[in-house]
Amino acid sequence: MGLVYHMGMGSIFVLLRTFFYLLYHPFAWTYDFVAATVSLGRWKSWVRCSIPFLEGKVLEIGYGPGHLQQALNEGGFSTFGIDESRQMVCQARRRLQKTGSPICLARGLAQSLPFQNEVFDSVVATFPSEYIFDPHTLKDVRRVLKPGGRLVILPMAWITGTQGLERLAAWLFRFTGEAPGTPRPIPGEMRERFMRAGFEAQSELVRLKGSQVLVILAKRTLY
Repeated sequence: MGLVYHMGMGSIFVLLRTFFYLLYHPFAWTYDFVAATVSLGRWKSWVRCSIPFLEGKVLEIGYGPGHLQQALNEGGFSTFGIDESRQMVCQARRRLQKTGSPICLARGLAQSLPFQNEVFDSVVATFPSEYIFDPHTLKDVRRVLKPGGRLVILPMAWITGTQGLERLAAWLFRFTGEAPGTPRPIPGEMRERFMRAGFEAQSELVRLKGSQVLVILAKRTLY
């Protein structure tokens, strides 16, 4: 559902990790409802913020219910997806079948992608958990990207509206660690992590009505 940061409250952290596991696996059928509720209906528009940064042949890591897969197909992209959750694979397949979209979905781990070297122009992950910054993940993403290809990550969003429900939702995001602090670019140490993995990383804040989305753009270096 997003990045969960350790806030020094061990028991709350464990509960949150358990909640997100349940939401992505046995209770995956509630995912869309929960995501829409906590984001005040903004979830799909947040996910679609990644599209302008993508090009060519696209691999989505952690495609969940398949909303971005559907949007990419409708936009004329050649798109593939991989997800660890069996329940999410089923949901995404059903969604694409209903619209007659091509289905190029696999089940597997981001740390061991079942694809050949240098086959994708873009790799995207929207609101992934901390696995996306695992050195093994970054190494394998770099392997499947063409030289100069781009890894696009949407790690978090902030609700910035000032209405009552918006303030409550913003507080919940801060409390759970989904969007700690205020909107800001990625810190220098995170850029160094990408650099060690063979990427040149920068970030942008995409401003929408009543919210902002952080987008990390990591370009695969040629060496």
